[in-house]
Amino acid sequence: MSVKLRLARVGKTKQPHYRVVAADTKKARNGEFLEIVGTYRPLENPSGFAVDNAKVMQWLNQGALPTERVRKLLEISGLWSEFMATKTPKKK
Repeated sequence: MSVKLRLARVGKTKQPHYRVVAADTKKARNGEFLEIVGTYRPLENPSGFAVDNAKVMQWLNQGALPTERVRKLLEISGLWSEFMATKTPKKK
């Protein structure tokens, strides 16, 4: 089973809110997911993005791949660079 960190849309018409979820790639966008790891609120000024850093790092270390938008949000929050720092090969 391959897992992705992606956005699942919630909220009313023209008032989107998103959950950042870990989901099987074969499931629908708003379908079944494994775990909620955060939220994204694009209409706030500035945009609201909150994730549980420990859960996100756990899923990334287990091999979950983020979608382009989630990766961009992780880069903005600084979590992506923290993850990449743990993945750099160690010099001998």
